[in-house]
Amino acid sequence: MQLGIRIHDTAKLPFEERIVQVHQLGFTCGHLALSKVIDEFPITDEALTPGLAMYIKNVFAKNQVDIAVLGCYLNLANPNKKQQAETVRRYMAHIRFASWLGCGVVGTETGAPNETYAYTPECHTEEALHTFTKNLRPIVKYAQKMGVVVAIEPVYRHIVWNPACARKVLDEIDSPNLQIIFDPVNLLDVENYGDRQAVIQEAIELLGPDIAVVHLKDCAVREGRLLSMGCGLGEMDYVPVLKFMKEHKPFIHAVLEETKPENNQRVKHFMSRKYAEV
Repeated sequence: MQLGIRIHDTAKLPFEERIVQVHQLGFTCGHLALSKVIDEFPITDEALTPGLAMYIKNVFAKNQVDIAVLGCYLNLANPNKKQQAETVRRYMAHIRFASWLGCGVVGTETGAPNETYAYTPECHTEEALHTFTKNLRPIVKYAQKMGVVVAIEPVYRHIVWNPACARKVLDEIDSPNLQIIFDPVNLLDVENYGDRQAVIQEAIELLGPDIAVVHLKDCAVREGRLLSMGCGLGEMDYVPVLKFMKEHKPFIHAVLEETKPENNQRVKHFMSRKYAEV
């Protein structure tokens, strides 16, 4: 695997210095959320030009760091038509930018059927899934035109909340430009935590061929809530996920989540050792 980190989880520095730091920490790829990493210059839609893309691309290349994911984590099921239209424009701007940037995928979670992007029972309805799929379709169509892959990240508390829902979206849109960011922990909540091995195995079986990127973090239930944390700090059994990666996804981008500047090296060494052991 190519082990990486969310750039915004590293120590806050000017953009170029931050990417130098990612290389010095020993990571070979990163998840880039523009608004969380860059504040020296605007990253509005109109600012996302070929020139800016090539500048950012060169900074990463000089430091031997791939852009695994260009994050655009906005709500594609917003019932507010004006906000939804703005969101679509933002996605399309990111897709154009990704085509110049040469990144792995444009990544997104799958929203909620409300303006606040908050979990409600309606998230898990067929109506919400239909709305999300309908709104995702033109985004993927645009990605096809631009030669870019959009990757959705299933999350238990969002609309695409389990492997079967994700498989349904992939099959209905039926495009090679739509793939999956596989975050095993995001498929879990207190309700299914006891069955976590079965949930993760189902995800590998149903979604395996379409997994483009893996997110790695840990989790544990504390006081009735599922908490996320850096790898090696919780109760996750990584063997099935790492075995799948090693056997089926050579050199896949695997991005650490929930790390902090003070523990990212410990987490990196933990995951590297686990991967070597499977």
